[in-house]
Amino acid sequence: MTYHVLVPDNVHQKAIDIVEASEGISVSAPGKLDRQTLLDAVPTAHALIIRSGVTADAELIGRAPALRAIARAGVGVDNVDLAAATAQGIVVMNTPGGNTISTAEHAFGLMIALSRHIAPGHQSLAEGRWDRKAFSGVELKGKTLGIIGLGRIGQAIATRAQAFEMTVIAHDPYLPPAVAESIQVPLLGLDEVYARADYLTLHALVTDETRGMIDTQTIATMKDGVRIINAARGALINSADLAAALSSGKVAGAALDVYETEPPPADHPLIGLPSVLHTPHLAASTADAQVTVAVEAAQLVVDFLLEGKAANVCNPDTLES
Repeated sequence: MTYHVLVPDNVHQKAIDIVEASEGISVSAPGKLDRQTLLDAVPTAHALIIRSGVTADAELIGRAPALRAIARAGVGVDNVDLAAATAQGIVVMNTPGGNTISTAEHAFGLMIALSRHIAPGHQSLAEGRWDRKAFSGVELKGKTLGIIGLGRIGQAIATRAQAFEMTVIAHDPYLPPAVAESIQVPLLGLDEVYARADYLTLHALVTDETRGMIDTQTIATMKDGVRIINAARGALINSADLAAALSSGKVAGAALDVYETEPPPADHPLIGLPSVLHTPHLAASTADAQVTVAVEAAQLVVDFLLEGKAANVCNPDTLES
């Protein structure tokens, strides 16, 4: 039997080469497909390799009777209907480690840029002004960084913040305490992290508990002048509530790489606010990370189809006999 792997998005050629070199597997890698073309192409696929630009929803999964595996070249699987995949016996896998450093560096870069007004300072000078007094910033040294979600990315940020002589605290109800102890980061209750943090950086998954966790009520428990960084998922923040807190001065600034809807609509409440630094979901967008996650996703698919090995499974119920 020859398995058919469909790659309906732009992934690095090294990933395609891995699949093509595997005996017993054929691959179709047309690049980014529009929705209808993808729906027409998926019925013969035994596996998909996707990025965030492909939505593997119930409709798509229902069109794919031969599908056995979906590999996400990246961490988040928000774009995959896990329930529909599980119901059809499709294993969903991701590559959680491949973009750790790129995302951590971007989040940390956002924190520095926000603190020192780098983007507006550049724009001001580019427009012919010399406004040194207008862009006085703050140092990171001596400030407390609260990390919500101390997984791979959160841990990478913690070690970088410690190098900048910040005090690092975190909240993560799922992390073994020994892991946090190994990097000298105390795990605290969420309320205490909110109350103590000068900077708050989000690295949590979107769940019923975390959706909209940054809202009017939680912001009220934070320090006056807190700065918030989000390079995880836009749905963690209630945008209207954060906009109101920024306008009142309760929150001194925010740096955002992710949005509930991407691209965000023109009337998004946080777009255009002078105290907000924006980037268009760039955290994992480095050449290094894109190669790594693509290669890892390709190897996951090959190992699963040819050897029955499943790693980084996001819906483990599919593996139960």
